[in-house]
Amino acid sequence: MLDIKLIRKNPTKIKKACLAKQVKVDIDKLLEIDKQRVKLIQQTEKIKAVQNQLSKNVAKASKEEKEGLIKQARAKVIEFNELKVKLKNIEQGFNKLMLQIPNPSLTDVKVGKDESDNEILETWGDIKDFNFKARDHLEIGKHLDLIDIERSAKVAGSRFAYLKNQAVILENALIRFVFDWLSNKKNIKNIITRQNLNIKDSLFQLVIPPIMVKKQAMQAMGYLERGSEEIYQTIRDNLYLVGTAEQSIGPMHMDEVFDFDSLPIRYVAFSTCFRREAGSYGKMVRGIFRVHQFNKIEMFSFCSPDKSVDEHKFLLAIEKEMVRQLGIPYQVIAMCTGDLGDPAAAKYDIECWLPSQNKYRETHSTSNCTDWQARRLNIRCKDKNNQVKFIHTLNGTGFAIGRILIAILENYQQKDKSVVVPKVLRKYTGFKKIKLNRG
Repeated sequence: MLDIKLIRKNPTKIKKACLAKQVKVDIDKLLEIDKQRVKLIQQTEKIKAVQNQLSKNVAKASKEEKEGLIKQARAKVIEFNELKVKLKNIEQGFNKLMLQIPNPSLTDVKVGKDESDNEILETWGDIKDFNFKARDHLEIGKHLDLIDIERSAKVAGSRFAYLKNQAVILENALIRFVFDWLSNKKNIKNIITRQNLNIKDSLFQLVIPPIMVKKQAMQAMGYLERGSEEIYQTIRDNLYLVGTAEQSIGPMHMDEVFDFDSLPIRYVAFSTCFRREAGSYGKMVRGIFRVHQFNKIEMFSFCSPDKSVDEHKFLLAIEKEMVRQLGIPYQVIAMCTGDLGDPAAAKYDIECWLPSQNKYRETHSTSNCTDWQARRLNIRCKDKNNQVKFIHTLNGTGFAIGRILIAILENYQQKDKSVVVPKVLRKYTGFKKIKLNRG
């Protein structure tokens, strides 16, 4: 949510920001409603002041004067209640429009219509030249008895999967690798130093969060005004299943005020996630790339407003480093305004190389949401001058487990149909190679 004072002062700027994100919001209507709202607030405040004065007068009045003053007070109560009803109705319309306004992009974000206007910033890694025809992850997974799509379809329907045997161990290895890496202060310091960032070397706190949240939390994070068709909801309890741990980590500190010196507060969370993937027909639906249920490790940061640009670079650098540790080729994409989504003011994607498709596919993202989510969540901090400000929130993918499993299976496949385990994971798996065990 934006500050209404900013919208009043710069309506043209906000209109352009909405247009850049391909979002239609009637800003003129919002400002007209805001005028009515302010007027009603002022009227109710005046009546409240009159009521307070009448109460004082009644206390001092003679017996003959009291009856008239009491009648005036009762009339003011009726008038006040009528105005409150009007104000409530006006505020409903006001809040509905306010919630529809996306976070304006940062000034250095490219204005573009959709993903076709995104820019490649960096490419890393050598693409392997296989001396055999590269198989896709599902063929590899079936042969090695790692992935079962057919039986999951019987039990849960399409776009679900059973992960089995060494794939389960490999998933747990990825989780341990990320948690251990982000719990190592030396790693954090090295990233900050190499990137020349002006931020603290605070470690990430490990979290396994709730995977269901209240409507208030999901809406505050910015996922209901647009994109709600992707979300699973339990109608009976009015709870929402998270599509990323970000949606339950952000609301952890709802209505709290941080001390400035405590920031940044960083979390890394593991959770199961759920997405309907509505409208994704034909978009890589084979195998486990685009499924309704998947596991994911997510980084989240609460930081001071002056540090969020550097914090964003920090999260991106971590993502790149962990993919490099796995030895998987990737490219970094800067998202244009039309591909940002409502919460993000700036966003980067990492796309890993998939040999079977002969192309890079998205595996990571990281977003700077500035104070947009914090305003909706009412999360603030006291600065060094004891002034209260809204903090900034950022998120970044550790590993979307299924997609990284795909990248490992495809990039490390061997001619004999086995798969070599990346070196950094072997201390967690206890084996160097995945091969079919027929005995």
